[in-house]
Amino acid sequence: MTVKIEGKIVDYSVVKEESNQESKTTPPQPQNALDAALTLSEQNNVVQMHEKLERPELLLGSTYKIKTPLSEHALYVTINDVVLNPNTPFEKRRPFEIFINSKNMQHFQWIVALTRIISAVFRKGGDVTFLVEELHSVFDPQGGYFKRGGHYIPSLVAEIGDAIEAHMRMIGMMKDGLDEHQKNLISSKRREFEARQDAFSKTTEATFPEGSVLCVKCNTVAVMMMDGCMTCLSCGDSKCG
Repeated sequence: MTVKIEGKIVDYSVVKEESNQESKTTPPQPQNALDAALTLSEQNNVVQMHEKLERPELLLGSTYKIKTPLSEHALYVTINDVVLNPNTPFEKRRPFEIFINSKNMQHFQWIVALTRIISAVFRKGGDVTFLVEELHSVFDPQGGYFKRGGHYIPSLVAEIGDAIEAHMRMIGMMKDGLDEHQKNLISSKRREFEARQDAFSKTTEATFPEGSVLCVKCNTVAVMMMDGCMTCLSCGDSKCG
């Protein structure tokens, strides 16, 4: 290849053949400690969750029991996980399929349909935590029920969402508990309320103050008027932002 030099040559130097060979043979330096610990082939062979991933012969699973006042028999929700990139720094556990079993055959058709759809979403990969919020937003037209601790369950589908959420927290897909900002907000509101109770010489043994109303976000009876704003003492949700 011929290169035309149009400018004036003011200096030159000879490139040694050894230096040229060293530049060709020197491998790229690792950018971080993780890259340094892995070979190039290992980095290129990282497996991500996708719908074409074949089902292994063995899957790890967890079963959750759901007993509601809406049904005489309990439901058993089983979620099987696939382990991706085992024995590597990229090892992670992701839900692969879900099954729901019960002696009550009344809801058989929609339960089978629901499990197949959820399993298909699991196998698509990506962030599948949105399923929890979608299931929590399903309300039974005949009304829901309260669990222990004052937690309101709007429907049987929502409680299935609770089981999926508990499983995702166990395998690390969802953070367990509130973030620091929410924890600090709830702590400050609790201190303000306790100080107000002491000022008026009032005491209560309830987990949340008497007169609390239902929170539309976490379905817990823990919403109180604080500083002119309705604030949930359970999840930190506030109408004032």
